[in-house]
Amino acid sequence: MSTTTFDPFRQLDRLLTEGLRGASAASAVMPMDLFRSGESFFAQFDLPGVDPGSIDIDVEDRTLTVRAERPAGGRDDAQWLSRERATGTVARQLSLGRGLALDRIEADYRDGVLSLRIPVAEEAKPRKISVSHAGSPTSIGSRSESTDTRASSATMSEDDADGRRSA
Repeated sequence: MSTTTFDPFRQLDRLLTEGLRGASAASAVMPMDLFRSGESFFAQFDLPGVDPGSIDIDVEDRTLTVRAERPAGGRDDAQWLSRERATGTVARQLSLGRGLALDRIEADYRDGVLSLRIPVAEEAKPRKISVSHAGSPTSIGSRSESTDTRASSATMSEDDADGRRSA
């Protein structure tokens, strides 16, 4: 007769280790690369074995959600000896910042990789603002007659705070 000793700490450690391993495996179901190139951001998700028709991409309140389904392979009457490939529905969410053109996102699925192109919105792109100027500067010492006339007409048309004209 053999005796097995139950060690609750060992059991708890085993459960936590397996649980953490499972959590990291679950987050690795849809690995992603994210980068910027030029005027767009690109997100690439690894989705091997996914039916392209099952891919669903939503944007709601600056949150982009990608969902896809990987069907279970094999036959219904199979007795599995090892089943390590993830099956079922997978999802991943991205929080998108301001300044992106959410209505112009493009998606392409090829060779097991879902690629998204998220363009930068036109209003968020840097712009050069030109400064206009009226003619060339005049020196203080030589004032032309037209400048004196403009100055006196501007003084005559000014109103003070009570609405009376000042001379």
